[in-house]
Amino acid sequence: MKIATWNINSLSVRLPQVLAWLAAHPVDVLCLQELKLTDDKFPFEALHAAGYEAACFGQKTYNGVAILARTPLTDVVRNIPGLDDDQARVLTATVQTPHGPLRVINGYFVNGQAPGTDKFAYKLRWLQALLGHVQAELAAHPRLALLGDFNVAPEDRDSYDPVGLAGTIHHTPEERAHFQALLDLGLTDAFRLFEQPEKSYSWWDYRMLGFQKNRGLRIDHILVSAALREAVTACSIDRAPRKNPQPSDHAPVLATLA
Repeated sequence: MKIATWNINSLSVRLPQVLAWLAAHPVDVLCLQELKLTDDKFPFEALHAAGYEAACFGQKTYNGVAILARTPLTDVVRNIPGLDDDQARVLTATVQTPHGPLRVINGYFVNGQAPGTDKFAYKLRWLQALLGHVQAELAAHPRLALLGDFNVAPEDRDSYDPVGLAGTIHHTPEERAHFQALLDLGLTDAFRLFEQPEKSYSWWDYRMLGFQKNRGLRIDHILVSAALREAVTACSIDRAPRKNPQPSDHAPVLATLA
């Protein structure tokens, strides 16, 4: 089976691109971030016609996450239990597969703006709450995948300018420590299970020819639990949608599980 994540940066604008991508890449699970629409505006019918069930957690103008799957989604949890947060950033659900249930956590991680700001402090609190949520879900569901836009470049090689951007947002020691804390729970970065091309990124700024010059960051990730690690046979970034007219600034990331 194939699972994927894609920050679509407005589903209402880019639904045709999502449908075209799914037709070309019929993955079993797709996690979307930055829907930027409310649940009543979510295109359930169009996705159902394409062969997908969906669960969504939307928000007007900002944020919003959804999980699309070939089979019904059950035990859906919106947001991080116990966290007082009005932002639609996390959606958790179970997907039935031929090898048993797969617990999927889809996250649109807080950006954080800049170190030293209130938004950065919120990001660190949010990351700590997420860690507890993932730990609890892992205890109940050994077959688990955490996908999404993490807004963290975990290593220097995940940034086009690790020296010039050292200590800035997405690159701070605090953010990277939280990413490592997720790995310490027993999760594995599926992308790094394999040899990858140098300068592999999943996000490029719209400005200053960021994509054309490959001035990007790898901030979209798929982490898999120990029970799934041996099943992962491939993981890649699909740069093609970033070449679309009016693209999202992110590219999809896909993992194949045997």
